[in-house]
Amino acid sequence: MEIAKLCFAQLKIVAAGNLDALAQLAPEGARVRSLAVAGAFHTSYMQPAVEPMRELAATMQVNDPVVSLLSNKGGGVVSSGREVLHRIVNQIANPVRWDLCMQSLLAQGVTGVVELAPAGTLVGLIKRATPSIGQFALKSGADLESAGEFIAQHGGK
Repeated sequence: MEIAKLCFAQLKIVAAGNLDALAQLAPEGARVRSLAVAGAFHTSYMQPAVEPMRELAATMQVNDPVVSLLSNKGGGVVSSGREVLHRIVNQIANPVRWDLCMQSLLAQGVTGVVELAPAGTLVGLIKRATPSIGQFALKSGADLESAGEFIAQHGGK
């Protein structure tokens, strides 16, 4: 299974499927390239993994979050721990809407985001799409002190 990125104008779409077939479906002028990923995560190709994870999730004790959590399903805040777990399981085989999460971050007045290891992809997207939000990629334990300083600069404790 190949994962490809279709790029045209400022719009980027990630699609799973045969690279040649995706290239034929792309609009004229679009650039199609293969992505270096471990699997077809967040696509229907992962559907066989959903039910075993759903069964495992049903056995877990879950608490409600004490901080706001944004769902990458639609960018909204989720306050139920059980709903968070349900969405995590379903996201195995469903698209991620990071664009909507970034819009929510802006709407909530967020000034800085820390991405946990392995870090770099999401803060890179934030840097391009919402440059008014500061970003920090925490890639290893060596970054902890700098991450703490970044968080303090953005009103965190």
